[in-house]
Amino acid sequence: MNIVIVSDAWAPQVNGVVRTLEAMTRELRDLGHRVEVIGPAEFPTMPMPSYPEIRLALLPYRRLTRRIEAMQPCAIHIATEGPLGHAARRYCRRRGLPFTTAVHTLFPEYIHARIRLPVRLSYAYMRWFHRPATRVMVATDTVERQLHGRGFGRLTRWTRGVDTSLYRPRPDERDFLGLPRPIWLYVGRVAVEKNIDAFLSLDLPGSKLVVGDGPQRAALQRRFPHAHFVGAKFGDDLARHYAAADTFVFPSRTDTFGLVVLEALACGLPVAAYPVQGPRDLLEGSGVGVLDEDLGRAARAALQIPREACVAFADSRGWRRSAEQFLEALAPFETDWAS
Repeated sequence: MNIVIVSDAWAPQVNGVVRTLEAMTRELRDLGHRVEVIGPAEFPTMPMPSYPEIRLALLPYRRLTRRIEAMQPCAIHIATEGPLGHAARRYCRRRGLPFTTAVHTLFPEYIHARIRLPVRLSYAYMRWFHRPATRVMVATDTVERQLHGRGFGRLTRWTRGVDTSLYRPRPDERDFLGLPRPIWLYVGRVAVEKNIDAFLSLDLPGSKLVVGDGPQRAALQRRFPHAHFVGAKFGDDLARHYAAADTFVFPSRTDTFGLVVLEALACGLPVAAYPVQGPRDLLEGSGVGVLDEDLGRAARAALQIPREACVAFADSRGWRRSAEQFLEALAPFETDWAS
C-alpha cells in the first residue's frame, strides 16, 4: 500500500509525535508498505509564536498537492492540525478523498497554558478539523472518552510501542553520570505545558536530571540551579541516560500517552506520575508505576519497584501491534492519478 502521512511535526523537530511517526514508518516499511511523510522542512516556514524551535509551513497547499500526487497514494493520514494538516484536509475534501486523522496532543490545554485562550474555542476548531475524517485515531481509553464527551466522533484506537532493542537495561553503564543517587529523571520537551517545575520543586534526596530542550530551559535552570540539565539526547545516548537513572518522574498533566514512559520502563525505570490520561491508561494496576496527586510521594514509592518488573512490562509492547492498528484504521481509496 502507498501511504502518505502529512505532519506539521517532523524532523528535525524532537517530540513524541515525531518519534511515534518515525517508529511507525519503519514498522510499516518492514511490513512491505511504501510510506512517505510530508513535513515542514519541504516548505518555506516561519517560527511558531512563543516556540521558535517549531517551524510552521507557509502557504503549503500547491506544493503539498504536487507532493501528494507524485506519490500517488492509496491512503492519506493527517497527523496534525497545523498548516500542513489544514492544507491536506483541504486537498482531500476538494477531491472527495477519504482520509484519517489523529489526536496526538490536547492542544487546547497546551494553548491555554501558554496564552490562556479558553479551551472551548480551541476544541471548537479541533472538532471542525477532525469532523470529515473517516476515523480519528487516539492512543488511550481516557482520551477517547474525553474527546467523545466534547463532541468528537469516529474515534478509534491507535496505541504506541517501544523499541526494546534500543531501550533496555545497561547495568555496566549505570554510573557514567557520576551523580549522587537516587537519580530522578525527566525526559522530554522543556516547555510550560510539560509542568516540569512540579518535578523540580519536589523535596527529594539525590539528584534531579532533565534530558531535553525547549523554550523554558533557561528559566528553569535559573530557578533550580541544583538540577542537572543536559540538553536533548538521541538514540543510544538517550537510552544510556534512561538506564543510568533510578526513577522516572513524569509531571505532565496534558500528554495523551507519554511515549517516554514506555522508554523509561524498557530501561528498567519505575515511573511516578499524576493520575491523569496517559499515565493512568498505561500504568494503573500495572505494578510498575505509582500514580498520586502528591508527585513526591509517588516518586518515593516508585523507587521501591523492582527494575526487572518494569522491563518485563515493556517487553510485551513493541511497535508491531501499533502498526497493525494504524493499518486497520486507514481509509484506502482508488483514484485515477493519470486524469
